[in-house]
Amino acid sequence: MQVSQTDNNIEKISKIDQMDLLLESSSGSLTYTDICTVVQEVFAINLDIASLTPECKMDSASSSSAVIDAHLSGKEMTGSEVRAMILRFFGVNLNGIASLEKTKISLYSKRQWIVQKATDLIVVYTGSDDVDVSVYATDYFKEKTGSAGIPNDLQKALMSLGFTYDEANGSCYYANPTGQAVPDAFKGQTIGAIAESLHNLSTPL
Repeated sequence: MQVSQTDNNIEKISKIDQMDLLLESSSGSLTYTDICTVVQEVFAINLDIASLTPECKMDSASSSSAVIDAHLSGKEMTGSEVRAMILRFFGVNLNGIASLEKTKISLYSKRQWIVQKATDLIVVYTGSDDVDVSVYATDYFKEKTGSAGIPNDLQKALMSLGFTYDEANGSCYYANPTGQAVPDAFKGQTIGAIAESLHNLSTPL
């Protein structure tokens, strides 16, 4: 499958639509390599270094490519179905990531930066296998606001979700007590709290 964003117009549409267009341009059934190429090109996410979720790993020796190709088994899939598969097998929520396009939130997950811009204000940094997460202010935020850490309202909102606040560096931290990956619903609540706090800044940055 040949995929390319040579048409400048494709960069003017949402990442979800870009992905759908590139997948639709393929001829025949998809392979793991095809999907990796599209995800890398549109989202700059390397699925090769993202671990399979425990429930989708056939055995300790199974490679991501083997598991995904076995699941695809020559079938044709829509963009929506591919994104659902990626969420199921890798825990990577492309729909959620696309929604961060116009926010000022950086996201580190799956051992790589998923979203990061120089003018972002808050970082969501997940640890190994997404079991724990830290939320802290960027240097840009500190420079523009003179604050040493995240806003007070965000600190309180995150603590209500179970985060602990570190006064030394003005950040919040949460570790899932079950030892499992933090649920998508919890991630959504965390991102929502951050987005609301940034929306309420007295001086938009």
